[in-house]
Amino acid sequence: MKIVIVGCGRVGAVLAEAFDAAGHAVTVIDISTRAFDRLSGEFHGQAIRGDGTDEDTLRRAGAADADVFLALTEGDNRNIMAAQVAAENLEIEKIVAKINDPVRAAAYAELGIGAVCRTTMLSDAIQTFLGEEPSGMPSVIAPVAGHHEAPTSQQADARSAGSPASPARGA
Repeated sequence: MKIVIVGCGRVGAVLAEAFDAAGHAVTVIDISTRAFDRLSGEFHGQAIRGDGTDEDTLRRAGAADADVFLALTEGDNRNIMAAQVAAENLEIEKIVAKINDPVRAAAYAELGIGAVCRTTMLSDAIQTFLGEEPSGMPSVIAPVAGHHEAPTSQQADARSAGSPASPARGA
């Protein structure tokens, strides 16, 4: 499997190492050369300095034929922009963006981009650890429909009923 990761922070580096060790072809893109210091000498993938929101950079990195695209920078906006370029311009099927804002995470899942919301994930983990009930909001949100795909009638009904995944809740 060919995996492109935008952002070589802690999460990006750990996943790059894990996917590489599992035998996948991994390319990591980051705007900071120093970010690649997080990768061990055992990493056999590519590390490319560049802007992961730029289509030309992504194409030069070989992202056009990636099986998986992960946008894992520290910024929600950068992650969304990179994910949208990957979906709309490169037509990558499996895309996940790290989003800190739970409402935005749900809204982007509606647009066909999978989202991981570390805010909800961490909050629920702490509440559970303390013996409290977790929020019930999803931390990992699968895309509702493929990018550019019309939602099914069931998804449209859920949105009109004000389901939690509806971007109308404040997105």
